[in-house]
Amino acid sequence: MTRAAFASFALFLLSACGLQPLYSGGSGDAVAQGLAAVDVAPIQGRDGWLVRNALNDRLQLSGTEIAPRYRLDVQLDDSLEALGVLNDDTISRERRILRARYQLIDLTSGTILLDATSGSDAGVDVVSSEYATIAAEQTALENLAREVAERMVRQVALTLREVERAE
Repeated sequence: MTRAAFASFALFLLSACGLQPLYSGGSGDAVAQGLAAVDVAPIQGRDGWLVRNALNDRLQLSGTEIAPRYRLDVQLDDSLEALGVLNDDTISRERRILRARYQLIDLTSGTILLDATSGSDAGVDVVSSEYATIAAEQTALENLAREVAERMVRQVALTLREVERAE
């Protein structure tokens, strides 16, 4: 009996907290439709290709083709830093850093709705096999591209929700 009372009280408190699901209406929701209307401008380099594909995968969740209403311009900075240096001056660990500066532009008015940065980093072990090290660096880049794209889409979705509320 006390469990049921506690559970109903907890649900009451949770409903009063003001949290709202971002995609509450599914693919027909205004935010999902807004995300589908975002065109990602081409991004230079292999890292740009990875980030652009990850962005397009996340933006087109509704599965419907919508005429672009927004454009997402992205500039990337990808770097490798040596972290662990042994006594013989060989590197034992690297840090791969991927940073993105991006702008969400309303195509009808030319207004910049969002100007933000996002980034992430990953550690890479440098081993005696050059092939294994290069493969680890590429895997880190692929993972970072997905992570940075996810953060960017989350911020774009929040911005589009605010734009929808303002209209």
